Amino acid sequence: MATETTSSCTGSNLLQPISEIINLPLDQVNFVVCQLFALLTAFWFRLYLHPSKTSPFIRHVVASLLGFYLALFCFGWYALHFLVQSGLTYSIMIFAGLEHMHKLCFIVALGYLSFCQITRVYVFDYGMYSADFTGPMMVITQKITSLAFEIHDGLARKEEHLTPSQKCLAVRRMPSLLEYLSYNCNFMGILAGPSCSYNDYIAFIEGTAYQPRHLEVNGKENGKYKYTEPSPKKDIISKLCTCAISLAIFLSMSKVCPVERSIDDQFVASTPFVLQVVYLYIAMLATRPKYYFIWTLSDAINNAAGFGFNGYNRDGTPRWDLISNLRILDIEFATSFKMFLDNWNIQTALWLKRVCYERCPINPTAATFLLSAMWHGVYPGYYLTFLTGIGMTMAARALRHNVRPYFLGSTTHKSIYDVITWAGTQIAICYTVVPFVLLAVGPSLKFYRSWYCCLHISCLLLVCSLPVKPRVKEEQQNSLQGGLTRGHNSHSITDNNCNQKLKAT
Repeated sequence: MATETTSSCTGSNLLQPISEIINLPLDQVNFVVCQLFALLTAFWFRLYLHPSKTSPFIRHVVASLLGFYLALFCFGWYALHFLVQSGLTYSIMIFAGLEHMHKLCFIVALGYLSFCQITRVYVFDYGMYSADFTGPMMVITQKITSLAFEIHDGLARKEEHLTPSQKCLAVRRMPSLLEYLSYNCNFMGILAGPSCSYNDYIAFIEGTAYQPRHLEVNGKENGKYKYTEPSPKKDIISKLCTCAISLAIFLSMSKVCPVERSIDDQFVASTPFVLQVVYLYIAMLATRPKYYFIWTLSDAINNAAGFGFNGYNRDGTPRWDLISNLRILDIEFATSFKMFLDNWNIQTALWLKRVCYERCPINPTAATFLLSAMWHGVYPGYYLTFLTGIGMTMAARALRHNVRPYFLGSTTHKSIYDVITWAGTQIAICYTVVPFVLLAVGPSLKFYRSWYCCLHISCLLLVCSLPVKPRVKEEQQNSLQGGLTRGHNSHSITDNNCNQKLKAT
């Protein structure tokens, strides 16, 4: 297997012997080794290039150079696309007027990403579903577009026209080229992200990230504010353990339970439908740990460098989830489609909300869906997944509004409802994301035909027969409080952090 994929790796061949020994593609080996190297480098960066010991200029230079080195090691000359995309958009920021700069940056960044995705998929290597250079470009696109809108908010819009979140994120001065490259291509997030706000990154580089959050109640001691820097050690150890478990599950189960077996003619003909459903759930359960490993390791790398501090819990322990991308338990035990999505790829959901949903004057929901589909790539399976997801979301909302009130009379009924909705949510998620894994139209439609498109038909009947009823204010407040207690909804938590920083300032 490793030797078959060697030709598709455009990066370094230094680790080819390791790739052959462990029987994994070379590009994936390069990616994991570079991330582990970034983790060790992050500890060094935090200890020896601490803001108290060196200047922001040195920290920017080192973070950028290390990021470029990792990109070259993994992707070879394809890493130049990162510089080209960043250079084009920075030129627009400098030379275009502030009134239209953000729109031009959005068009150029997303257009360049789409061009690279189209050429990679349809010109060079269709179906190469592994570590590829467009993955980092997706995160860089998020950063470029977010920063362009934040600069526009800070320099071109009136203060009273901004929302509290936009006031917090607004950038009040044009970044230098070094700051811009460091933000886009630093070694902590060059390979797997996650995205973050420019102000948070600059505060981390300059060493001011801890001060506003130390003005919270938990930072008081003997009537004075305590400015000691919290340690991320416990969170890093916890996240690395999660990475090890996720990687072990993925390597051991993904080959035993491949999703492709769900469309095998012999399997479909000889397996009862109930067992097909169970198998699909197990196969998807074995697929998700790959993302858990990548995103959690990336989060640990940022924490090791000192980035990601997000205030304190009520018990006084520090929180290091400022740029966390997922909450595994809330995903695996989600009892609704929305709860699953709120805890999956959190930073991308925030980017879509801030760049598109909050700003689009006409049909923001459809615009957000279109942007998400374009950003993910050009595989037809992605679009099938998003189209199916729209129907699933509408059906789940209608079902919840009409059925859930009948189960709230007692704790037993509520527990039964939670078990049923958990099972339904997991089946619906697996059914929806199969095309996302299979990528092509033919295999995806073959899968849906083997299930007789049963969930598509069910969603259509539910949406037509169960109108969505307006919620009572009390129910909205109770569900909001329950959501904050249970799952720490990503959007509201992040916006609350912005409000807290504004008050502290």
